[in-house]
Amino acid sequence: MIYQRSSQLFIEAEKVIPGGVNSPVRAFKGVGGTPIFAKSAKGAYVYDEDDNRYIDYINSWGPMILGHAYQPVVDAVIERAKNGTSFGMPTELETKIAALAISMVPNIDKIRFVNSGTEACMSAIRLARGFTKRDKIIKFAGCYHGHSDSFLIQAGSGASTFGIPNSPGVTQGTAKDTLLAHYNDLESVKALFEANKNEIAAIIIEPVAGNMGCIPPKDGFLQSLRQLCDEYNSLLIFDEVMTGFRLAKGGVQELYNVNADIVCFGKVIGGGLPVGAFAARNEIMNYLAPIGPVYQAGTLSGNPLAMAAGLAMLEALNTDDEVFERLDAKTAYLENGIREALQKHQVIFTINRVGSMISVHFDANPVVDFQTAKNGDNETFKKFFHGLLKEGVYIAPSAYETWFITDALSFEDLDYTINAVGKVAKSL
Repeated sequence: MIYQRSSQLFIEAEKVIPGGVNSPVRAFKGVGGTPIFAKSAKGAYVYDEDDNRYIDYINSWGPMILGHAYQPVVDAVIERAKNGTSFGMPTELETKIAALAISMVPNIDKIRFVNSGTEACMSAIRLARGFTKRDKIIKFAGCYHGHSDSFLIQAGSGASTFGIPNSPGVTQGTAKDTLLAHYNDLESVKALFEANKNEIAAIIIEPVAGNMGCIPPKDGFLQSLRQLCDEYNSLLIFDEVMTGFRLAKGGVQELYNVNADIVCFGKVIGGGLPVGAFAARNEIMNYLAPIGPVYQAGTLSGNPLAMAAGLAMLEALNTDDEVFERLDAKTAYLENGIREALQKHQVIFTINRVGSMISVHFDANPVVDFQTAKNGDNETFKKFFHGLLKEGVYIAPSAYETWFITDALSFEDLDYTINAVGKVAKSL
């Protein structure tokens, strides 16, 4: 692979953009080297500025579930753009996609569209606090809910300790209202409820974690969180920015048969354009302005281009009764192939998978939370990443990110990927 053009573009970008990127993980800080600059993409492939082709397992961090430049989405955006790109007024499109989303997802009555997953989670927390009239929230170490101040918190010295900010600019006053629990550890959650009785507005969780690699919930964990929230009159918020409309039509609520009080969406719901959303039953959503006291607004919320893209994507997923079965089958095929390739060369690893989300951890022990995810051999991951990149396979440039599978992948693509893993495994 030749990266001459990408390398020059990165030098130019660093002069005018902090770190040369507009989102930190793109800078390859976790793996070393110079990031590649994308020029175009189609189906399962992305092409860089040096005209190298890669089989793409990032897929814009999830939304390209049916492939890049998916024609119905492209056509919808083009036709919509001809009539104007933004109005700051309501459009019929917003009602159409809202009605479709509500019909696909269990346990929601109304939905509010915003511009990103970060904004959706931030708004969901504000709504939960307004509805319960409580200030504190519980989040889980390793779960990422965007860069809103309330979420940039790391664990303290004990299960009942207030969080402390792990980014400059986040105040202690904000941090004290965020309590840290451990993913898949119910006792850590119980201890926080006991230590903060009648103060916790909500639990927010990635019900299938994707920001410490793919980590599924243990059997009964989500159900137990639901019971705790009922017991303490707190709300349960599912951050389904990654999992919504990807793991099932109705997301994790459908997959695991657990009802959340508020659900956050992003990624797939925008069809590749910047969209987020949060949804809940009527009594909660009616607390939002203009009919309720909790204020939330956005000039570009419900942007017609984004709504057109999202509607085209959801319609495609809603009318294809086999798409999620295909995605699961392709990802299972990939998982089995990678497992055999790594075992053949005696590489120490663990693979986690739920549906079309999958991650490889270079550690022999089960990866069930952030702490166990951090035990992985990061030096091995760096070699793995760059080895696959040279073979034309693009995975996330971080050991703490899930791979996202697209239905555009052929079994020939999967076989190529598995063979590439085998080649790289020889040098690990």
